[in-house]
Amino acid sequence: MPLFVIVALIVLKYVPATAHLPLSRAAGVVAFGYAAFLALRLVQGEEAVSTDGWSELRPSMVEYFACYGAAALAVVLMSAVIVIGGTRHVDTTQLVATFIASLALGAGAFGIGVWGLFTKVRWNNTLLEYRSAFGRETRIAWSDVRSVQPNWRGISVTTQHSETVTFSQFHSGAAQLAIHATNRARRNSETATKAFATL
Repeated sequence: MPLFVIVALIVLKYVPATAHLPLSRAAGVVAFGYAAFLALRLVQGEEAVSTDGWSELRPSMVEYFACYGAAALAVVLMSAVIVIGGTRHVDTTQLVATFIASLALGAGAFGIGVWGLFTKVRWNNTLLEYRSAFGRETRIAWSDVRSVQPNWRGISVTTQHSETVTFSQFHSGAAQLAIHATNRARRNSETATKAFATL
């Protein structure tokens, strides 16, 4: 995805309508952000935190960097739009592009915070618990788990009754939880198959 964005920015640099925009700088920011992302992934913890018989996912440095970095950059860009746009004449296209970029970064930071940093996911031998950023709780019994699938938001665990818990793949311990959930889903499927075969 970052490579696609960088290539798209480079191509747009040679389009007459967008040639005057600072797209090469934007490509540099994307490249720097991706390099920081890869570096932080190297130090990400793979194990969940264990407390009182529960294993719990924790946000990683990647998510903190993405959320607060995007928010800070959105504030800087919006400040530039307000200050520069109000004090001197600036090309309208550049002003609009900066405004849209600041909104996109702000929305991205909000999304990462709501679906990543401020959620709580924990599990034990019988239950998987999920608490959203807004306080809504979902509890899933491992015996009801039907499937585990990756999607654009992370990894989704779905039950026989279509209840779903989705957690970020960047959380520390996410791989451990995904493996555990996959094993339980496979075991449940085998049990159901054997029960059907005996009927």
